[in-house]
Amino acid sequence: MNPNGKVPLVELDDGAHITESNAILAHFAEGTAWLPPAGLPRTRVFEWLFFEQYSHEPYVAVARNWIRYLKAKDRYADRLPDIWERGHRALGVMEARLGAHPWLTDAGMTVADIALFGYTHVAEEGEFDLGRYPGVRAWLDRVHAHPGIRPISAPHLD
Repeated sequence: MNPNGKVPLVELDDGAHITESNAILAHFAEGTAWLPPAGLPRTRVFEWLFFEQYSHEPYVAVARNWIRYLKAKDRYADRLPDIWERGHRALGVMEARLGAHPWLTDAGMTVADIALFGYTHVAEEGEFDLGRYPGVRAWLDRVHAHPGIRPISAPHLD
């Protein structure tokens, strides 16, 4: 169903398909407080969604995958320092915003916060020390406290 051959994928009632996690988030957030109406506030949300896909997930999630799921830290030992450096750079960008603001945008909690919460709250499984980012940690607590938010639950891997 996905021409890219990957998940996630959502099939709508009319049979249409939506691919890519952030496109799915934006689609279901349309017309809700999770996605501001057209204009600069919405653009700020999209900036963070693109940041998640290109500056955060490729490093934070990849390190977690290699270490937690593949149990291949040794196999990727030569690549992990670069992954960690870039992941810390992304977490630093988040810290710069969240150290001074409660949410990623001035529109309150949005799908941008949901998207970045996903891998950030489990970043320590990729050996990222979140203690270096007090603004990010406080933000994680705020997101986690929101009704309906659930942490990623990993299958038993040991």
